[in-house]
Amino acid sequence: MLFISIPLVGFGDEKALTLDETLEVLGSPGSAAAFRWDPFFQAGVFSRADQYLSFRVGMPGETGLVLLNGKEILSLPSPFLEQGVLQFPQAFVSALSKDLEDTPPQEAPVQFRIAAIIVDPGHGGKDTGAVGNHRIDGKPLRVEEKDIALKVSQDLHSRLSRGFPDKQVLLTRDQDVFISLDDRVAIANGIPLQDNEATVFISIHANASFNKHVRGYEVWYLNPEYRRTVIDHSKYKDTQEVIPILNAMLEEEFTSESIRMAEAIMKRFDEALGSSFPSRGIKAEEWFVVRNVRMPSVLVELGFLSNEIDATLLTDEIYLKRFSEALYQGIMDFVSEFEGL
Repeated sequence: MLFISIPLVGFGDEKALTLDETLEVLGSPGSAAAFRWDPFFQAGVFSRADQYLSFRVGMPGETGLVLLNGKEILSLPSPFLEQGVLQFPQAFVSALSKDLEDTPPQEAPVQFRIAAIIVDPGHGGKDTGAVGNHRIDGKPLRVEEKDIALKVSQDLHSRLSRGFPDKQVLLTRDQDVFISLDDRVAIANGIPLQDNEATVFISIHANASFNKHVRGYEVWYLNPEYRRTVIDHSKYKDTQEVIPILNAMLEEEFTSESIRMAEAIMKRFDEALGSSFPSRGIKAEEWFVVRNVRMPSVLVELGFLSNEIDATLLTDEIYLKRFSEALYQGIMDFVSEFEGL
């Protein structure tokens, strides 16, 4: 893959164009330009036919980087927000319009797809995870996290395999065995992919707290402030100087996609379980598996085994299937959005 650094175009107090004006300039006969905006990272993507370019906003007068078709890095005046409205410097729009015209069309439009879905049942074997010990109607009830995670994950795996016959759907464990965190990460990162393919990772857990009254489900993603290496250095041996830029862009993509996946799952949880389990929302943390897998990832906490109500419901096959069905629907929603971009 070739990356080309383009010198900054000089600019001063030039006219800035609106989004509609920019879309009109970037369009071509028979092929309108489209735009997608990510408010979380304040980043945008313009696309036209089989070409696309991504950027982040800056301050008026700043220089920023634009990634064109995943192959060229352009150094241009940054788009900026003025009273919440996107503005595009004339030099930014003119340079992109010219470069889109000068770039040879690709042989076929790039179709981005999820090639593999990794379902990770937390704990296992000697590692029980959280444990709930209760007495219900005079009878002892012991619930172990590893068992709940495996049951839900197995059912989710079965649903995903039927729903996505064209994708790899893998479990990091399919029985009550101990799998190290490093091995779980290695399984996920070891899936071979084409340049237009991605893997997603869903780790299933149950929770516990010293406060026995705490209940509810949560969905976690990696804290955006956590810095990590997600790019394969071996692919860019001739262009080492751009690796930090590309890594930062890919980090942001993974975080944005992880948030979208978390939101999709949470929406389905609320619909399926809102009357039985309270929602504790979407949260960010540096869990080992989500910070080390190089892909969009979430960690799901189904409920608190330390709470008598949650623990009782999580031993009920009906509720476990509600969780796995909601997870399936949420992942389906995310995959449809991802592949439809």
